[in-house]
Amino acid sequence: MTIHELRVGESASRSKTITETDVYLFAGITGDLNPAHVNEQTASLTPFGGRIAHGILSAGLISAVLGMQFPGPGTIYLGQELKFTKPVRFGDTVTATCTVSELLPEKNIAKLDTICTNQRGEVVVKGMATVMPPKD
Repeated sequence: MTIHELRVGESASRSKTITETDVYLFAGITGDLNPAHVNEQTASLTPFGGRIAHGILSAGLISAVLGMQFPGPGTIYLGQELKFTKPVRFGDTVTATCTVSELLPEKNIAKLDTICTNQRGEVVVKGMATVMPPKD
């Protein structure tokens, strides 16, 4: 979608169930082997009481919405503000939703509210993305 096809208030979503394999693959790719994610014994002593997924793994679903669905292929991701509000546990289904909040057609820039919720509707990540949609 181009900047001229987007409308304030429009949104798109994508869901994924986060598995233990996802977390271990993400840890290996990024090198973030924080025990909170990969060591059950250590993680059980944290305030979360067990392993949790990397926050940025859930936020990656936002990137998938923007780059593959809305605005879609060819979108350039310029920036993202994030706040991690609740932990994501293995087996949680995370839904990332991106909603157009502002359009700057003269700069070919769109701003979108971004939110990730779990299967209980709890917000686990929230923020705002700035993107350049594909050109006309």
